[in-house]
Amino acid sequence: MKGAPPSPTGSGSLMASGSGSGSGVHRPRHRKRSSTDESRAHGWFRIPRPALSIPLMMKKNSRDDGKSSVTTEEDETAKKYRSMWIRTLSSIWMIGGFILIVYMGHLYIWAMIVVIQLYMAQELFALARAAQREKQIPGFRLLNWHFFLTAMLYVYGRFLNKHLVKTIHSDHLIPYLFKYGLIKYHMLICYSLYIAGFVWFILTLKKGMYKYQFGQFAWTHMILFVVFAQSSFTVANIFEGIIWFLLPASLIVINDIMAYFFGIFFGKTPLIKLSPKKTWEGFIGACFSTVISAFLLAYVMGQSEWLTCPRKDLSTGWLHCDPGPLFRPMYHPLPAWTPQWFPWREYGVMPVQTHAMAFGLFASLVAPFGGFFASGFKRAFNIKDFGDSIPGHGGITDRMDCQMVMAVFSYIYYQSFIAPHHYSVESFLDQILVNLSLDEQMGLYKQLGETLSKLAQK
Repeated sequence: MKGAPPSPTGSGSLMASGSGSGSGVHRPRHRKRSSTDESRAHGWFRIPRPALSIPLMMKKNSRDDGKSSVTTEEDETAKKYRSMWIRTLSSIWMIGGFILIVYMGHLYIWAMIVVIQLYMAQELFALARAAQREKQIPGFRLLNWHFFLTAMLYVYGRFLNKHLVKTIHSDHLIPYLFKYGLIKYHMLICYSLYIAGFVWFILTLKKGMYKYQFGQFAWTHMILFVVFAQSSFTVANIFEGIIWFLLPASLIVINDIMAYFFGIFFGKTPLIKLSPKKTWEGFIGACFSTVISAFLLAYVMGQSEWLTCPRKDLSTGWLHCDPGPLFRPMYHPLPAWTPQWFPWREYGVMPVQTHAMAFGLFASLVAPFGGFFASGFKRAFNIKDFGDSIPGHGGITDRMDCQMVMAVFSYIYYQSFIAPHHYSVESFLDQILVNLSLDEQMGLYKQLGETLSKLAQK
């Protein structure tokens, strides 16, 4: 209103509408006092409601995140120990069954190895299988098994022909044909089977699928070489004495178990990118544990004739033999600084214990690379395990990757440093029985008798 007197306060301040005073009276517009100003006027600072809700929500979310992270860590720990428990139970079950088969003898160990090889072949054949394509090629998977069984007949025939000759003593027609037909013409039979498979493969080639079929052909031969040929050396070791199979196989198991536990409790430094869970602490701890175990196990196993005696035939009876100097302790005097109160003045070490330490070193330093090879293989196919045959361990191939490398080394080491390399009457008799017919053997017998008679007269 024109000429109206100014406000007595000089500021014309007005409380917000709805405050209950001065409603309906016209007053000049001024800046509204914020809640902050009101709070300061009363001597305290009040945070506006929206600003208060944000930190409270952040605090609540941070608490939830903390709880979830703790829960995740607890779940990971529980999962880790649950996996270790399942793995331990599976290991105990496998070790128990393994001991039973070893007690049953050489033929049962051989049968176990054949079953393992069949499982490994099945897992690896399935790895590169393309079912939608194989439906268009009937019998193609059967062809792979044809090559596998042909390789099995060839390898085991070469390893066990002399044992088979000593087992079959009958002169009846079927054993005679088996003994002098299959054994004498063993290589020809295996080659004929392989050529039959080769021709079969050529006849199954289909236009538009050449690359896939040749890839499967190469894959099959890779399995025969990398898997079957290497693991078959185990059978040759068995018949030289179960110890040459049992000791290397046990060292691989010990190394794997000790690397696992050392890695669980002490592992911090990654060993190789192919296996992120492998650590230097587990690798080094397992190495020392395996070498010490090899020295002790060789002494224990060397006491048993069942483990040290070679098997000359395919029978299953109990064995008795002279173990030889390899399993007799050699005594050495203790050092001069040994205290007088010490009850022993010498110590005995079997030569086989020294060889066992070489096995332990190989099982610790080289054989694990078979596992690394398998890890790279699985990464190439983007899989975690080759199968699920063994709870907590994966497939059979996952447990045999290091064993294959160890089997070849054990055979070569035995043949190079332990096996006798001189001709014997027994080896000559083996060649005579395998390569000469019954009439030829009789002729040789008469000629040998005449020659010995002439030498005796001189």
